[in-house]
Amino acid sequence: MNLFKQTIRLYQNAYTGLSRATWWLSLVLLINRSGTMVIPFMTVYLTQHLHFSIAQAGLVMACFGTGAIVGALLGGWLSDKIGFYQVQFWSLFSNGLLFLLLGQMRTFPQICVCVFVMSSVGDAFRPANSIAIAAYSAPENRTRSYALNRLAVNLGWSVGPALGGILASFSYQLLFWVDGFTCMAAAILMRVFLPPVPAPAKPAKTVVARQKGDKVWHDHYYLWFLFFGMLNAICLFQFSSIVPLYMKEEIHLEEWAIGLNMSVNGILIAMVEMVMVFNLDGKRPNLVYVARGTVMICAAYILFCVLPPVWFVAALFMLIITFGEMFCLPFMNSFWISRSKEHNRGQYAALYTISYSVANIVSPTTGAFVVEHLGFRPWWLITAVTVLLTGFGFLWIQKKMTVQEMRMAAP
Repeated sequence: MNLFKQTIRLYQNAYTGLSRATWWLSLVLLINRSGTMVIPFMTVYLTQHLHFSIAQAGLVMACFGTGAIVGALLGGWLSDKIGFYQVQFWSLFSNGLLFLLLGQMRTFPQICVCVFVMSSVGDAFRPANSIAIAAYSAPENRTRSYALNRLAVNLGWSVGPALGGILASFSYQLLFWVDGFTCMAAAILMRVFLPPVPAPAKPAKTVVARQKGDKVWHDHYYLWFLFFGMLNAICLFQFSSIVPLYMKEEIHLEEWAIGLNMSVNGILIAMVEMVMVFNLDGKRPNLVYVARGTVMICAAYILFCVLPPVWFVAALFMLIITFGEMFCLPFMNSFWISRSKEHNRGQYAALYTISYSVANIVSPTTGAFVVEHLGFRPWWLITAVTVLLTGFGFLWIQKKMTVQEMRMAAP
């Protein structure tokens, strides 16, 4: 009972004092993410219902990742031109219409073009949303406002795939309609309950003396971190593209069961991540926790290699890989922020975002190619070995940084 009260108090302390606008913004995101149904089932839809090859499905998902890069750049540029509020609204509303349009596409070229445009429009929301969080929150609780936003994303992710799996068992067309209308509903809710406010005024330009090492390109440790982080993301992102296909074709799960299994990811993150990070943060170097996460991700894929394809293995996989994600992503964010300074944080953030966008392209394409030519199990083994090597890479970076710090501290 005392433990329960302590947990409740921990969450109360974490989220007390946030502005009403921040809560509304998170609710908008929750509704939008709760309707996320099409993308988790895209590879299954393309291969099982439109009879595309696995390689073609991988290329469609690569179009989605490419559009994400374009959308991130577009959203940042438009936010500076017309304001983050307008970008958020039109991104959500237009994305809803594009989901409805995508449901009517049947040929491979049509779907590739539509997915690319849809991803470009939809991902324009992300930079605008980051600016909005900063605008609606006070400096002293900005970090907690971002945390609330992430909580909304993961709660929505726990609902969307589960509901999408149920709807897909009746008709895949329902996914496109529900996903589209939830996007538009989120946009309308934002327009009604979240009146626009001006973004924080940009500070006057000042001349900042920068040393050569301040340029992100000269931070070799960070560049190695991006390389290993991209490889790690390529492996991790399999669970949202190739893994659902494996669950359908090899484990023979129904769509509702696949969605329910995938929703475990969002539920666990929403329930555990904040408390876990709060208790671990600062006790060990960030990259040590990241390396532990890679071991867990490796173990999850090893399960698919050595155990028979049954539903229990699928559930255990999702449990282990989710904890691996919770060890990796929050502490990777902490690492890159700690490497940056106020005047060059944008450079660091841009490269970090692009590395994940590249992973979004490479992950489904490579996975689909290998699975089509070699099968699932060889790909799971390749993925497991690769992610484990990234763990050694992160530890190598940490060791090199520690040695450098000791040399600098020595008299």
